[in-house]
Amino acid sequence: MSDKITIIGGGLCGTLMSIYLAKRGYEINLFERRPDMRKNKISAGKSINLALSTRGLLALKKIGLDKEILADAIPMFGRMIHSKNNELTYQPYGKDGQAINSVSRGRLNTRLLELADGFKNINLHFNSRCTDVDVDKSTATFELEDGTSQIFQSDRILGTDGAFAATRGKLQISDRFNYSQSYLHVGYKELEIPAGEGAQFMMSKNALHIWPRGAFMMIALPNPSGDFTCTLFMPFDVFDTLKTNAEVGTFFTKEFPDAFQMMPTLTGDFLKNPTSSLVTVKCFPWVKDDKIALMGDAAHAIVPFYGQGMNASFEDVTVMDECIENFGSDWTKIFSKYQALRKPNTDAIADLAIQNYYEMADKVGDKHFLHKKTLEHNLGDLYPDKFKSQYALTTFSNSPYLFALDQGKRNDILLEHIIAEGAEHKITDLAYMEKIWYLLD
Repeated sequence: MSDKITIIGGGLCGTLMSIYLAKRGYEINLFERRPDMRKNKISAGKSINLALSTRGLLALKKIGLDKEILADAIPMFGRMIHSKNNELTYQPYGKDGQAINSVSRGRLNTRLLELADGFKNINLHFNSRCTDVDVDKSTATFELEDGTSQIFQSDRILGTDGAFAATRGKLQISDRFNYSQSYLHVGYKELEIPAGEGAQFMMSKNALHIWPRGAFMMIALPNPSGDFTCTLFMPFDVFDTLKTNAEVGTFFTKEFPDAFQMMPTLTGDFLKNPTSSLVTVKCFPWVKDDKIALMGDAAHAIVPFYGQGMNASFEDVTVMDECIENFGSDWTKIFSKYQALRKPNTDAIADLAIQNYYEMADKVGDKHFLHKKTLEHNLGDLYPDKFKSQYALTTFSNSPYLFALDQGKRNDILLEHIIAEGAEHKITDLAYMEKIWYLLD
């Protein structure tokens, strides 16, 4: 295979794609604007925890990395809801021990880079910032660490350079390219609950912890070292009111009293750590002929509230690989089919992620919502072949995201019907259920 492919962006998606392509014999040049993270402790500017679930695991399994990554992951079997009066409510994610896995972004990216570096047909280029892309000529220009510029020629280019991609920027100025970005009204700040004595976890380690407060919320994910990475999501104007140690302390004492007792460095961390924004990016087309394709956040940046950002990007890789398998060396067909398969589904997960923010921040503490969740869980247990929750379809299957979005709407009609009739006790009655299954059609 003589084709040369330039991949711009050495994060999770780009590095994984380079490995898939290298295994098929392509010659890959992978460019990353940051230093080699294996040698430098650098920040990706993003959360250090990621939620790895079925779609992402499938992508890692195909390169033999799934078991190794899972060995260092912490399974989270459900949500632990923390109320303002310190009451705890546990909501399981699925059944039969289904879990999402808390993994380290840095460790995962490092292992992918190490694996990529082992291929003779992958060339890694760090400290290389993309400054221009000529789509028709399949060339990309990079500013190197020493300040000089270099032009690289290839047969095609894959843009995996994130939400503010230089590759997409070049496509944006072309005719009939549609682009939108939408910022959520809340920002986020990362904080920490350190490990206790002997690296003991201060809370249940096998749950994603949520402090829902309506207009804002905090979540915490466990780390193997015994600490929790906390993320506070809150409107920017509320962040702006917390400028002193006293103001931060008073706010947390009122809103997150149990967490406050476990955060000895809170005030310093709060005032020091940046407040970042959350953006959804949608665009079209992602591809041009056989020359260029966008993947991952470059094509579809989403907010993090469904834990599917990495999983969706990894699914881009497996779908692209399947298209290569099906269409051989016809890259026009490969890119076209990849786009047709992925665009509707990434639009769907973008919408689901925003929807899940409002569920996590507000509804998880609502009695009607909790009642409906219990009913949903019971139906899933009783009729696993007939009823699957939106969350299960999204997180614990490889079903299209668009199907999960649509099925969730139908599920809600069924659940509300049962509750309105006061018929929760009838769900074990097959005759009753046969009369209402049509609501899922």
